[in-house]
Amino acid sequence: MRISVIGCGYLGAVHAASMAKLGHEVVAVDVDPVKIERLAAGDAPFFEPGLPEILSEAIESGRIRFTTDMSEVAGARVHFVAVGTPQGPTGAADLTYVDAAVAALTQYVAADEFVVGKSTVPVGTAARLATSLSAAVPGATLVWNPEFLREGFAVQDTISPDRLVYGVPSGAAGESAVAALDEVYATTLAEGTPRLVVDLATAELVKVSANAFLATKISFINAMAEIAEVVGADVTALADAIGHDARIGRKFLNAGLGFGGGCLPKDIRAFQARATELGVGESLAFLADVDAINLRRRAHVVTLAEDLLGGDVTGKHVAVLGLAFKPNSDDVRDSPSLDITARLHELGAVVSAYDPEANGTAARIHPEVHYVDSADEALRGADLVLVLTEWNEFRQLDPAVVAGLVGRPVVVDGRNCLDRDAWTAAGFTVRGMGR
Repeated sequence: MRISVIGCGYLGAVHAASMAKLGHEVVAVDVDPVKIERLAAGDAPFFEPGLPEILSEAIESGRIRFTTDMSEVAGARVHFVAVGTPQGPTGAADLTYVDAAVAALTQYVAADEFVVGKSTVPVGTAARLATSLSAAVPGATLVWNPEFLREGFAVQDTISPDRLVYGVPSGAAGESAVAALDEVYATTLAEGTPRLVVDLATAELVKVSANAFLATKISFINAMAEIAEVVGADVTALADAIGHDARIGRKFLNAGLGFGGGCLPKDIRAFQARATELGVGESLAFLADVDAINLRRRAHVVTLAEDLLGGDVTGKHVAVLGLAFKPNSDDVRDSPSLDITARLHELGAVVSAYDPEANGTAARIHPEVHYVDSADEALRGADLVLVLTEWNEFRQLDPAVVAGLVGRPVVVDGRNCLDRDAWTAAGFTVRGMGR
């Protein structure tokens, strides 16, 4: 099928390349000429495992092209809208880019074509856009097809997702939309991927509800970590024990610095804002506590660093390992790791920060921090080591070797990812989260 993808940020670039991988002819559009030039050359503007390979393959096969010219979408049967919905000043989602993308598309969409939303939007947005699309292009159909990407696994999650959700209108238009999306995802469906057909509002709620639940689960275990530290319990063993309950499960029960990135923090705040607009703010009032617990973890690590350095970090050498909000990503949006790093710098610590992929993205946000090119360089002479992102490179550090590099053998395991016994045996004082 010939399809278009509007927006070539993280979501759009991955989706466009993945659709070409599935055999479709794809035209991908963005207003940023620099981004388009890089993508057209096979150069992904962000780090995502697997993306460079499928991007190069798609370009070499001729199944994808990148452009700033919206008119080139003409003739595509399905048009995916994958632009950003950043957090606005009130916490609500900023729909400027979604509205602009759909408005621009109406000049080129034909009556028998489909505009498919991928962006995460407040419930009610799709119905509003469907009305405006129908007024501009009678016969065109708006559909919502939320994404469930995990950064670091985005290609896999696009090509082989754990479910597909179609939000469609009722009647013949909805049936035609389902048939079109079934054609788009034919390979994925043939692998047995579950497909759920729902109304537009439910499709919008699926994504934000999933993120709200995951955020709640993370903040719950971090709240337990706060209690565990006071009473001398081990939150990791606690998580293992309750995780054996099939009703709870072990995933997303890893205590640490909390969540970050471009989705969970933004989405739970936007969800609260939308619920308030709808007059049901009390239904999501608990998300304010989820957010507060999450932010409290960052302050806790800063306080812990101060305590381990005698109450004052001024002039002390702090080695920071990890800046991205999660491993296998260079994303530092709302990153707890980078936030902690910047706070320590502001307090007067001499910070040496290193991340395998995120030094560049971090430096664009906090250029005042000193970034180094290796873990060894960060560790050399350090009074305190902070492991803030659980990259395998840091998990696999030899504590005996590290002991020979640092000035003082003290480490804060911000992600509970180190072998505590091995580090203790090497002479380190180890402080974990809730342990």
